[in-house]
Amino acid sequence: MAAVTFAQTTQRYPGSDRPAVDGLDLEIADGEFLVLVGPSGCGKSTSLRMLAGLEDVTEGSILIGGRDVTDLPPKDRDIAMVFQNYALYPHMTVGQNMGFALKIAGMDKAEISRRVADAAEILDLTEYLDRKPKALSGGQRQRVAMGRAIVRNPQVFLMDEPLSNLDAKLRVQTRTQIASLQRRLGVTTVYVTHDQVEAMTMGDRVAVLKDGVLQQVGTARELYDHPDNAFVAGFIGSPAMNLLPARVEGGEVVVGGLPIPLPAGVQASGEVLLGMRPEAVWPADAPTGLAVEIDVVEEIGADAFVYGRPQHATDQKTPFVVRVPGRGVPRAGQTLHLDVDPRQVHLFDPASGLRLG
Repeated sequence: MAAVTFAQTTQRYPGSDRPAVDGLDLEIADGEFLVLVGPSGCGKSTSLRMLAGLEDVTEGSILIGGRDVTDLPPKDRDIAMVFQNYALYPHMTVGQNMGFALKIAGMDKAEISRRVADAAEILDLTEYLDRKPKALSGGQRQRVAMGRAIVRNPQVFLMDEPLSNLDAKLRVQTRTQIASLQRRLGVTTVYVTHDQVEAMTMGDRVAVLKDGVLQQVGTARELYDHPDNAFVAGFIGSPAMNLLPARVEGGEVVVGGLPIPLPAGVQASGEVLLGMRPEAVWPADAPTGLAVEIDVVEEIGADAFVYGRPQHATDQKTPFVVRVPGRGVPRAGQTLHLDVDPRQVHLFDPASGLRLG
């Protein structure tokens, strides 16, 4: 096991007008589970592949356990990678797939058998060791791919969207298993996903990337409660944070005619970008407040999500989302008047997107 360091790490593809990864500075502690998350093309998989040695580093360096591995080939980095597509050999059994890398390395057969048996027990695969991959479900194949990584006893696990081929129910089950397994093994793990729900539920910390640039790194709670900029605010959380243009007047934020006290310690004036989580707003008792015309209502049981358009913002393209109790929900076509919790609002600079206060 070992810590991982990205030190001003940059990857620039020939002919590209901007780096795929731009000056990444990131410290991953020994035994930590860190998730790299962001939209498609943000540089998260490129970062992982640089760590694996599958992509060249244009500038900067990468260290594993304090050792500079920037120019080392993948086989000398003591890492194990779990890919999106499992990459299992169809003609081999589960046991043979799991032990193949050890066989190639010339390890003793008895030791290979012991490691495979131990990994199979951890992953609940013992009864499947003699089966071929085609006889397994998608979730079982993914566990075989993880077993192949575990038997190598690497310093670092690298996982590149390993759940993307699974159905929704199996994704939830398997992400729980991966997080539990990582904590049991205590191996430093870097996990890439575009799914922010996976990121928030699995990692010790989450690193958010956009256009190759690290936006923020912290616990899921830190990113949710204190996003550093409007991009993180709008990306982390499901549904995402509502962001509306507003104006600061006389110590209050005014949006759609609704005045909201400035958050404690925040100094702002003029135009701002106002952020409100769906749970920070609720239907008002009187026909006052922020008026939202309802387009769609999603009933999910105990709660419901109301999607609509603020009447004052005719050019608002992103739906405004409100979380309401699942009983007696409003209907599409109605106008909902909202109150806002001033303790749960966020202010951002409309030009830079940076958090104010």
